[in-house]
Amino acid sequence: MPDQASPLNVETLYCDHHSWLLGWLRHRLGNPFDAADLAHDTFARILAGRRVEDIKEPRAYLTTVARGILINWYERKALERAYLEALALLPEPEAPSPEHRQMVLETLHQIDAMLDTLPARVRRAFLMSQIEGLRYEDIAARLGCSLISVKRYMKQAFLQCLALLD
Repeated sequence: MPDQASPLNVETLYCDHHSWLLGWLRHRLGNPFDAADLAHDTFARILAGRRVEDIKEPRAYLTTVARGILINWYERKALERAYLEALALLPEPEAPSPEHRQMVLETLHQIDAMLDTLPARVRRAFLMSQIEGLRYEDIAARLGCSLISVKRYMKQAFLQCLALLD
């Protein structure tokens, strides 16, 4: 265990906790390859979003970040399964090519990642509009907010969609 009095740096965080995190993920996934990918994603997210020196409890923090990444990973896998199950129901002549399937899966992953960046109310409003086809007034009633708030939420979501296109 590292000396808690010394400041934490990236190298120390990785060297002291990577194998522990890898084991934690491998235990949950049962697959060392996926566990290695998610451990990498965990450290990448930490490095991109926070000063490592500010982390007081490294394993607790790694667990929290890794748990969020793991949830997103399970959601992406469920999305992929649903898409592939829908494809399996298509008659052979209508089934898309493997290249087209891969392109659609990549697009779904990008959309899922974009939705994940939105605040919860914005995401809910956007999905109610785009998936359920609800009008803004109905969304406002369901969310218990004003019509102007729904319009702001939708603007925020559409701006994220446009950013995804860039």
